[in-house]
Amino acid sequence: MRRFVAFVFLSLVVCLTAHAQTNRLTINDVFNLELATDPQISPDGKRVIYVRQFADIMTDRRCSNLWIVNVDGSDHRPLTSGNVSDTAPRWSPDGKQVVYISTREGSPQIYRRWMDTGETAKLTNLTQAPSGLNWSPDGKWLSFAMLVPEAPPSVIRMPAPPEGAKWAEPAKVIDKLVYRYNGAGYLKPGYNQLFVLPSEGGTPRQVSSGKFQHGGGLVFGASEAVWTPDGKSLLISLNRNEDFERDSRDTDVVEYSVADGSFKKLTSRKGPDAAPQISPDGKLIAYLGYEDRFQGYQLTQLSVMNRDGSNARVISGKWDRDVANLAWALDGSGLYFTSDDQGNTGLYFITLSGEVKKLMTNLGSSTSAYSGGAAFSLARNGQVAFTYKTPAVPGEIAVASLSNPQAKLLTAVNEDLFAGKRLGQVEEIWYESAKDKRKIQGWIIKPPNFDPAKKYPLILEIHGGPFANYGDRFDLEKQLMAASDYVVLYTNPRGSTSYGQEFGNLIHHAYPGDDFFDLNAGVDALIAKGYIDTEQLYVTGGSGGGVLTCWMIGRTPRFRAAVTVYPVINWYSFVLTSDIGNWTVNHWFPGFPWDHVEHYEKRNLLSVVKNVKTPTMVLTGEADYRTPMSDSEQYYQALKLLGVESVLVRVPDEPHGIQVRPSHHMSKILHIIGWFDQHRKPAAQQAAR
Repeated sequence: MRRFVAFVFLSLVVCLTAHAQTNRLTINDVFNLELATDPQISPDGKRVIYVRQFADIMTDRRCSNLWIVNVDGSDHRPLTSGNVSDTAPRWSPDGKQVVYISTREGSPQIYRRWMDTGETAKLTNLTQAPSGLNWSPDGKWLSFAMLVPEAPPSVIRMPAPPEGAKWAEPAKVIDKLVYRYNGAGYLKPGYNQLFVLPSEGGTPRQVSSGKFQHGGGLVFGASEAVWTPDGKSLLISLNRNEDFERDSRDTDVVEYSVADGSFKKLTSRKGPDAAPQISPDGKLIAYLGYEDRFQGYQLTQLSVMNRDGSNARVISGKWDRDVANLAWALDGSGLYFTSDDQGNTGLYFITLSGEVKKLMTNLGSSTSAYSGGAAFSLARNGQVAFTYKTPAVPGEIAVASLSNPQAKLLTAVNEDLFAGKRLGQVEEIWYESAKDKRKIQGWIIKPPNFDPAKKYPLILEIHGGPFANYGDRFDLEKQLMAASDYVVLYTNPRGSTSYGQEFGNLIHHAYPGDDFFDLNAGVDALIAKGYIDTEQLYVTGGSGGGVLTCWMIGRTPRFRAAVTVYPVINWYSFVLTSDIGNWTVNHWFPGFPWDHVEHYEKRNLLSVVKNVKTPTMVLTGEADYRTPMSDSEQYYQALKLLGVESVLVRVPDEPHGIQVRPSHHMSKILHIIGWFDQHRKPAAQQAAR
């Protein structure tokens, strides 16, 4: 192990020294990369405020500030500054003020800025973090969600310690099914509730009540609350069923009276009814979801109902793709939404009769090839601001007119970083699966200064989810692999989204499975191009990609080395330790593990571990509650017992993804590349140097 650590450190030094003399991305660019996100166009369509994300190398923290730019690209400047977190900017209805959430005095609080003078006021002194910030239509109120803490459960009464004594921390008693969540950690006792606050500041007033989660985002599936046009009600999606922890997906659209907190459910179907948006005239409510058939993957569809919940109907039935991010047209004739199609995120318009029209492509903002960060906002004059992403653009702000949706970039936040540097070129590839001749889409990233006459090592990088998609989007980790002279292949095997419901459900109750043939055929298709060294094949992936990494090396010895990153290994233990076991057991499996032992065992990665000969690194964050460390430990120990060359890398305090601290993200990337470098043929190593 010491020899390996020394090798990785030496590789890092050599890598940084060599790259400092080239025009390629280097590992230090993890700190240098910035993202433009959450564009909010002013009501008059003249200015855009957005969140600019960056990293502070001295504190090893991720930060964000608010910036503003005119829609013609002029007067681009910061509204806030400092190594803090400024997020969620929202224009007042008259466009004269902006509210946002900031940590600049320590804890997250709500601030208000007057745009004519720049004067800023702190509106709150909250004891818990606010979320879902929105203005009332008349500009007099703000709504948000916040945890209302409760006393932790207790079954004993401890004696008081003697005066001056320092006893240990008390035991924690847990009585909830969902008691910890990836990224959030161990959840505080209590429930998220809706609040309203005078926009001039003052005392927040709680609107909702009950032991249900009126917020919490991904943890509980509750949406942000939106105001009705008359300002009398708030619409929110949440699960108010008594068994909401075990059947967390069964959310409903609920209306709360702002005056007295009374509520009524407007939907009742089994399954998610999410993200309500009310039409400008207040007569219709649009929302997302589906009738739950307990499949691994179901299309998220767009439905519309009358204001009172009557006449609910799906209007996106002709669109065989997921719908997200709704916004009503100002005349109420239809809705704008985002959707992924064949690995690209676009902005679309749908009429109330269900006719869909694509307006623009390449929405997104993130550092990976996953779909993510797609956001847009509309102005009264038909201008739209949105995030823009391509294989060479991580995330910028663009504007367009809905009548002429030609994207115009307003920002270039990484222009200084990319100046003088060459990225690996991204090439699309389609090939046939070895299983059933289905067409599979993928992308190739070639090293900068690629020479087709040479032979290159290949990294197969597999996406997680598994119900997700890669696409023609910038990916920092893969670009750094390419900068280290690897060709990188990433694909969308069966089960991936953006190809329709039938393709996504090919892995229903059969994952991992035939996706092996889709991925293996991709390697063959790339080898057929003639520039891959067939003795230099490597494989890696995170989460579901970690699952399939283990599946690949358990089915074929063709890979020279593997890195499985935060994988699921034992589905039995996963259901009992993961933060999403409550719905996984219902949707990814036919039932509880003890009732379907053979089914769980068939898909268990330990069922093929005896076949593994590939040197394997297992890499996981110690605060990962999505695919807990215990699964990685099981796989690592199995490999060791079998005599397979292997190492276990544990990253302190990191949840799923290993990106909270930039230095940990650097470590993740370096460990993957370092493990592959260590197992390259000596001649290949010398050529790379």
